[in-house]
Amino acid sequence: MLGEMNYFLGLQVKQFKDGIIINQAKYCKELLRKFEMDKCKAISPISTSCQLDQYNVGKSMDQSKYRGLIGSLLYLTASRPDIMFVVCLCAIYQFDPKLSHHNAAKRILEYLQGTKHVGLWYPNNVSLNLTGFSYSDFASCKIYRKSTSETFHMLGSSLISWHCKKQACVAFSTTEAEYIATGSCCAQTLWLRQQLSDFGFLLNKIPINCDNTSGINLFKNPVMHSRTKHIEIIHHFLREHIANGTCDIKFIGTEFQLSDLFTKPLAKDRFYFLLNELGIISLNCPLQ
Repeated sequence: MLGEMNYFLGLQVKQFKDGIIINQAKYCKELLRKFEMDKCKAISPISTSCQLDQYNVGKSMDQSKYRGLIGSLLYLTASRPDIMFVVCLCAIYQFDPKLSHHNAAKRILEYLQGTKHVGLWYPNNVSLNLTGFSYSDFASCKIYRKSTSETFHMLGSSLISWHCKKQACVAFSTTEAEYIATGSCCAQTLWLRQQLSDFGFLLNKIPINCDNTSGINLFKNPVMHSRTKHIEIIHHFLREHIANGTCDIKFIGTEFQLSDLFTKPLAKDRFYFLLNELGIISLNCPLQ
């Protein structure tokens, strides 16, 4: 009744014969203008050499202004997974931002200056095979030594869900960190499976890709032993779904682990490779 959808909740929707692209170019331009960065020089990509922690020396910044900037950037991640890692990293230091934290946030704006029209590409006529990816960056938080969990899901070749969050507890090993992250991925997989069933697509044996063989062995081992007694019971529910055939844990090589985009700084070539694999493209020109 309203015609073709072009704009929805800040998301711009452009429909083509071979697919749909969703971005926030207008919001991005307003964001740069709001923080007086609309005339800045564009950088590409975001530097991988920036090191941040709570003990960074330097001048303290205005908390309200810094929090406003981070909040605006977090809303932009609705269509820009490529900035999620750095935005979440800067968000940790909102309680006492220093000049170094503010400069890091400004570098995100400089990256956005040259990538305003980047968005998510959803092509037509793709298979409706749901695939989950799970990864954990062990003890990545320098303050509390907690790991960062990253999960995302592909429907065919289209990115439909992504999640990056610091784990609630300190993991004793990389295996435990991966175990917790994959459990979180399974929970999201089950929710997406239920959503797809409402449209008449019944999926089983949904693959969840993980690059940690020790974690995979732990999932498939029904015996509880001393190495797992300290892991909270809530993280063991994935075993039941593996046994029932709802999900299936598969090993994936580290070089094919697309979750790296959400958990760590990357070299330029690797960064753009992952963008292309995840269907994050620019309307104006190819990313390179």
